[in-house]
Amino acid sequence: MTHPDRPPLLPWPARGVLAGAMGTLAMSLAYYAERRLQQQRGGHHQGAATLADGAPVRGLASHTGLDYDDTVVPGQIVVNILHLPATIGRHPGDVAIALRWGYGSAFGLAHVVLRHRLPEPAASAIFGGALMTVTLSMFPLLGRTPPPWQWAPAVLATSVGTHAAYVLAAAVTDDALR
Repeated sequence: MTHPDRPPLLPWPARGVLAGAMGTLAMSLAYYAERRLQQQRGGHHQGAATLADGAPVRGLASHTGLDYDDTVVPGQIVVNILHLPATIGRHPGDVAIALRWGYGSAFGLAHVVLRHRLPEPAASAIFGGALMTVTLSMFPLLGRTPPPWQWAPAVLATSVGTHAAYVLAAAVTDDALR
């Protein structure tokens, strides 16, 4: 919420990075909560287990990721695109976690810019749509995952749910610091 009677609590770049970091925290907590619920129910989640060619994919916090963001795939994409040294390439999970916090924090800037131009919920709807478009297109194009229409329903639901948690937390943080 914009407060015309006072200046913003933080300049827009700092507000954006902090909003993105809070969104990333919310996304990480959503993954944690989903894992805990599955453990309590005694169920097994098939998750994002393979690439399009059938090669297995390792999860970040368990044998299988809940969705492709929760696997080593983002780290493998970065290692391949940036041609990082082999020593780094042997640790795609570490790269994926650093990437999640790095780009997750940076993407908060996009929400701040959109929110400057549009009211809520339009700013968050466009922001969330852009994030999901990147997720659903870049993983198959750069990470060799199956196309999203071939993802298990639980994988797709997790992806949408965790990104919704990210968008909501980023928007609330941005709004609180305006």
